[in-house]
Amino acid sequence: MSDSSKETTESARERLLEAARVLFYNDGIAAAGIDAIVKKAGVAKKSLYNNFASKAELVATYIEIRHQEWLDLYAERLTQVSTPKEKVLAVFLAYQDHADYAYERGFRGCGLLNAAAELPAGAPGRVAVRKHKEQVESLLAQPLAILCGGDTARASQIAKHFSFLLEGAMSRAGLEGNSDCVQQATEMASLMMDAL
Repeated sequence: MSDSSKETTESARERLLEAARVLFYNDGIAAAGIDAIVKKAGVAKKSLYNNFASKAELVATYIEIRHQEWLDLYAERLTQVSTPKEKVLAVFLAYQDHADYAYERGFRGCGLLNAAAELPAGAPGRVAVRKHKEQVESLLAQPLAILCGGDTARASQIAKHFSFLLEGAMSRAGLEGNSDCVQQATEMASLMMDAL
């Protein structure tokens, strides 16, 4: 493959992913058809099938990219903190950063949960979303274990509570179209950690 051909392929792939990212989030996975995605991407339908075996593969890639976006926000937040409490709050603040993103039609809640809600039970995309949510819970448990004096069972229980708090806050924030609920959840988590 020549360099120009590779660049064209990568460019089409990136345009398809960006179009899918916007349409899946704005309209939902089922409502965002292949024709709408290729039209928004400005590529031929053949380009989609040259880059993805199916819409399901495009959805799976979208889920992975969406989670990586959050991981990148979290990594950026971690560069600004040092204490275990701040590391826990970095998870909440990364969620807030995601909620504050300038979405084309406003914030509609967690893109991963929105996607999972459209997929059948047991679908690979739902499994991937669950793993991502479990990873977030694990990221919370690590610094909480330090705050709990090494009691990992207690830290895991608090991490589960915090992850539920986060998901509830994101759901409400999606309904309200802003990050206020996530900010309130961050403040609640901070107060709860002060009581440890």
